[in-house]
Amino acid sequence: MRHQIVAGNWKMHKNYSETHVLLDELIEALPSGKEVEVIVAPTFTNLASAVSHLEGTNIQVAAQNMHQAEGGAFTGEISAQMLLSVGVETVIIGHSERRHYFKETDAILADKVNTALRHNMRVIYCIGEELKDRESKQYLNVIFNQLRDGLFHLSKDQWASIVVAYEPVWAIGTGETATPEQAQEIHAFIRQEIKRQYDQSVADSTSILYGGSVKPSNAKEIFSQPDVDGGLIGGAALVAADFAAIVQAI
Repeated sequence: MRHQIVAGNWKMHKNYSETHVLLDELIEALPSGKEVEVIVAPTFTNLASAVSHLEGTNIQVAAQNMHQAEGGAFTGEISAQMLLSVGVETVIIGHSERRHYFKETDAILADKVNTALRHNMRVIYCIGEELKDRESKQYLNVIFNQLRDGLFHLSKDQWASIVVAYEPVWAIGTGETATPEQAQEIHAFIRQEIKRQYDQSVADSTSILYGGSVKPSNAKEIFSQPDVDGGLIGGAALVAADFAAIVQAI
């Protein structure tokens, strides 16, 4: 059975003290008794303290990225072992900003996935099309290629550690949002391709999240779609009341 998940990607926001203020606000604001996994992804510098701060709560901590190498001369990079050493067991890989600004290819991302899984980490793997792909009606091909090149080399058993996040690039940070029908179309397509590559059980057990300007006003309608299992939230994750309302909407 797949899990319902709401994850907040804080991107390059919040210093040390601001991080802890927001964490306290989230602890206070998040609804209790909800059957949903709640994850926050602060900056690298605040991961260790966030893990400590959230001990005893139901809020988990994820990293926004990691390097594919085990270690070495990679100035400024963070390894899987470093994340695990501070209690972080989930990592976001393949976000469109990493693909665009840092030129991370599907081959690089596949290596990162392999490294994360080798260390028994859970991966939130991001895929999504740009506006030109949607306008040219090539968006399903783009989504399939990202799945194939980033994840379809994995074994069935490894998929137990994979969460897929569909984020249309044209809707990230723009205020634009895919309609619930558009989100469902892509989520159903992703699940169908997983089934085609593996089997029904893998498809049925894989959580697929939607990301792209999710906010309290549209979360319930998006989350009500049958193949949408939650969200990867950007801007709204930085406001405790908004993030709590989105969690409540699932």
